[in-house]
Amino acid sequence: MDATFVLYPNMTALDFVGPFEVLASVPVVSARFVAATLDPVRSDNGLVVTPTDTFDSLKSTDIVVVPGSGHWREVLKSDGGIVEWLREVHPTTKWTTSVCTGSTLLAEAGLVSKATTHWAAREDLEVRGVEVSTDRVVFDGKVVSGAGVSAGIDMALRLVEAEFGEMVAQAVQVGIEYDPQPPRSYDSIPPEIAQGLKTAFESRQA
Repeated sequence: MDATFVLYPNMTALDFVGPFEVLASVPVVSARFVAATLDPVRSDNGLVVTPTDTFDSLKSTDIVVVPGSGHWREVLKSDGGIVEWLREVHPTTKWTTSVCTGSTLLAEAGLVSKATTHWAAREDLEVRGVEVSTDRVVFDGKVVSGAGVSAGIDMALRLVEAEFGEMVAQAVQVGIEYDPQPPRSYDSIPPEIAQGLKTAFESRQA
């Protein structure tokens, strides 16, 4: 199976690196990286990745993974052809997935009715007509979304389980020694800390 990871400027690296490590651990999965051009793409914190394909050259794939960005509103204003490509390639996929604010791009493309996203982007997803869930992973038919950043690992493990079975998913999880024990979430922290975080994210968008 081909798993294609969408690249664009200011994407969040862990959003696609986490799912990449999970999916690439399955021997029958081959990874591809698609972008507007073949020029190297820089993530929001400086990781540079070289695409293997462009939106013009890649017209079908088995799995699509759309990462998010801390600058998601800027990305939505000028998506570089991502939304159009998602509409075109979605009918060919077995699974179309997103991590973090990547779900807002799926919503812009009209591909999802229920999804999760980073807590800071819930309103942006809701105004696009999507039923927003606070779950870490959400299945909406063949569209699968993961919540913020690190949730991409959970999303990919759930995807591996759905596609290849529980034993394969368990083997991959133990192989990468993923044993999440998060101490807290956005919905469980003190309100003053939550408000401070929200203000910081809103300032980044501005």
